[in-house]
Amino acid sequence: MKRDATIGPADQAGGRHLSGNHCPIIELMKHVIYAMQFRGTATPGGESGTLKVTTSATSCSIRSIAGPDGVEGAFQPAEGGMAFFESEVRMTGADTFAETGSVSFGEGDNSLNFSTIGQGHLDSKTMTGTVMWKIDSGEGQFAGATGNITSNFFLSADGAVTDYHFGVIYAK
Repeated sequence: MKRDATIGPADQAGGRHLSGNHCPIIELMKHVIYAMQFRGTATPGGESGTLKVTTSATSCSIRSIAGPDGVEGAFQPAEGGMAFFESEVRMTGADTFAETGSVSFGEGDNSLNFSTIGQGHLDSKTMTGTVMWKIDSGEGQFAGATGNITSNFFLSADGAVTDYHFGVIYAK
């Protein structure tokens, strides 16, 4: 299927609205986006059916190229600090879970607290999963922030975690 690569109204307006609709409140807020690859561990939590996840990520840029053979992408190292992630995962079913936690960025006190939107999903055969989080609160740069973060992850038999985040944050 071939698609027309024209620039739409949202592109011309800096991505402030979709399909011709707009939200004046969101347009007044600063948009912060991030995409990072976190690596670390998942260990048994304090209660049955829980895991404690601790990961970190280096500053990076992401490269996505669509071409005649499809798409390719990579995270590339960039100058800057680290990001740190901690959460508690509570299994709610055979392949579903709820999660709460925090992500902190850089040397200062710039952090986000989050909780699961609906349920996260884990494929127990491949140990891959996905979850969406809503931002409940923030500190520093993110005081009063709202927004969402998506996570696509895989978990190895020894507890190693690789987790890809994409966050869209509306900061005041």
